[in-house]
Amino acid sequence: MNVLQEVIGWAWVIFGTFVFVGQLISSVNFPLAQRLGLQEKSENADALASKLELMTARWDALLLWIAPLAGVLMLTDHSLWPSVSLIAGAVYVDAGGREWAKSAGLSAQGVSIGTAKERAIIYGTYVALILIGLGGIAAGLTALL
Repeated sequence: MNVLQEVIGWAWVIFGTFVFVGQLISSVNFPLAQRLGLQEKSENADALASKLELMTARWDALLLWIAPLAGVLMLTDHSLWPSVSLIAGAVYVDAGGREWAKSAGLSAQGVSIGTAKERAIIYGTYVALILIGLGGIAAGLTALL
């Protein structure tokens, strides 16, 4: 196992599990997610933005489990890890970029998407998704080539 595989594997397990569980909580009990700081508080976000986040959380709860799986496969050096890492990486790059574009578009139209602190967390999460996704793609491609 190389260093990139190990670093990305741990990132998938730790960050991927946190993101997946956060979106699972958000999809099942959005007010709880808001109280836990996983979602923007209702008083800081427009109702449209909150509804979009709820719908996104429900989709993510169906899809984002692949990242922790990719991490476990990478760390155990399972033969399927490169392929699963490519899929998880593509999902993360897409999710981070799409959500960044959605949030930026809403903000540009004057839709409140949270406080300055909440926006920093939002965009920081998107950057992390993209970077970890690109790392997973790089690790998967390196192993396959």
